Amino acid sequence: MTGGLSIKFLGTVMDLFLPWILAYMIDHVVPRRSVSLILFFGAVMVGCAVLAFAFNVMANRMAAAVARDATREIRHDLFSKISLLSCAQIDKMTIPSLVARLSSDTYNIHRMISSMQRMGVRAPILLLGGILITLTLDPVLTLVLVGILPFAFLVVTLVSRNGIPLFTKLQGAVDTMVRVVRENAGGIRIIKALSKTQYEKNRFADANNDVTNREWKANIIMGITNPAMFLFLNLGLVAVIIAGAYRVNAGQTQPGAILAFLTYFTIILNATLSVTRMFVMYSRGSASGERIAQVLSLPEDLRIGEASHVDNGCHISFENVGFSYNANPTQTRLLEGISFVLKRGETLGIIGETGCGKSTILQLLMRFYDVDAGIIRINGDDIRGIPAKQLYTMFGIAMQKDVLFADTVRENISFGRDLSDEEIRRALTFAQAEHFVNSLAEGPDYNLNSRGTNLSGGQRQRLLIARALAAKPDILILDDSSSALDYRTDADMRRSLKENFSNTTTVIVAQRISSVMHSDHIMVLEQGRILGYGTHKELLDTCPLYREIGLSQMGGEVVNAG
Repeated sequence: MTGGLSIKFLGTVMDLFLPWILAYMIDHVVPRRSVSLILFFGAVMVGCAVLAFAFNVMANRMAAAVARDATREIRHDLFSKISLLSCAQIDKMTIPSLVARLSSDTYNIHRMISSMQRMGVRAPILLLGGILITLTLDPVLTLVLVGILPFAFLVVTLVSRNGIPLFTKLQGAVDTMVRVVRENAGGIRIIKALSKTQYEKNRFADANNDVTNREWKANIIMGITNPAMFLFLNLGLVAVIIAGAYRVNAGQTQPGAILAFLTYFTIILNATLSVTRMFVMYSRGSASGERIAQVLSLPEDLRIGEASHVDNGCHISFENVGFSYNANPTQTRLLEGISFVLKRGETLGIIGETGCGKSTILQLLMRFYDVDAGIIRINGDDIRGIPAKQLYTMFGIAMQKDVLFADTVRENISFGRDLSDEEIRRALTFAQAEHFVNSLAEGPDYNLNSRGTNLSGGQRQRLLIARALAAKPDILILDDSSSALDYRTDADMRRSLKENFSNTTTVIVAQRISSVMHSDHIMVLEQGRILGYGTHKELLDTCPLYREIGLSQMGGEVVNAG
């Protein structure tokens, strides 16, 4: 950037020399009637013009490269920061807002960096240099011009002060529009099935109109600058021409000086307009920069605490855990008094009504959020004292709303872990997915669409489970990950897990009793509290809710199985 600005400075100085040389030729060289001198100074003007062109082109190319590289680094740092944010911070910032900051806000920064380099040196030098040179030509006429400039800069200051907050609000409206688009794209099947296409068009139209109206208001405010500049500077130009005419008539200045002065006045006018355009770009870039800085300056939320170890002989233990997403002490917590222990290799099934906190327990176990009360331990260690990299490598996870990426089956299962073909094949076998994967056109090299939309729901779930099993985890998390499987496939997979992952502790969240009834322990949740805990047979005898769920799903079979 320093090199580009230095070259831009030289090119701008060459531009400033041209009118001065022209005035000198008219007032001092032409009267001598020396063709050789005229040709010499003409050649000097051509040289200055060529150098100005070359330097400006070179500087602009360097400015474009700097803006490109700087924006790339900003995007990289912003993406890295977003990847490290806690789930609570992402919930607060919202995903649509983070998407907008990573895309449109970084684009505004790119435009600002580029324009500030292109015009940030050139415009001030042309403005100040033009004024200084006109002082040498005719100080009186220069004072007429300088008297206009304070009014122009007052307009720029007032407009910019009011424009930046408007652009900040504009980007907030863009966040809303991005959210509507994401919801529409993600729920396209529901929208079509319920014939709500027009309704969604109206929702988008409202968000789009809000962005348009905010942008219109911001641009109206910022658009005042150009007409105001033209008004002030053209009034100044009229005053200069009138004053110049009187001074030439009185013999106090020369025609060449007036011609050069008018040229410099045009240069100063264009430079002033460039300054106003820079303020517009700065206003947008500043608003976007503040939004990006809000993300980059977020403190580390899930800090690693002091190591705390207890020899409790358990692989996983929850000790009177309480949690609420809003962390409001005046409100009842979502989870309260959650306590249980699992030895290595045991299986815990969690069942309960929708919204009772089943998935939240899993997210607390993986420390996506920190507990409000109590302690969660793995191998006797408080998870708040375990480094994130070490903690997350313990888990194999198939979540309720998990994602398959637009890549091959192989890469979706390996997921950057450099697994061998044999390890991938074994994972597919354990997840009851090998048969259907081999039936695909390219087998494991079959390319999936984003989110695996070219597979059925059951096929997607089996691939997600295969990905969770591929690295042979210490703890396996299955969050309603077999809901799309038929009972036979579900039973075959559970049998495979019991035979091949006997040393892996498994936590299963399910809506179907058949998926958890063979677990070593079953937890029944109701409104964030443990309503029942025990084996399938024990809960049939002691927990009315569990028995009611079982009878509604399996009828008499649940009693016979018990």
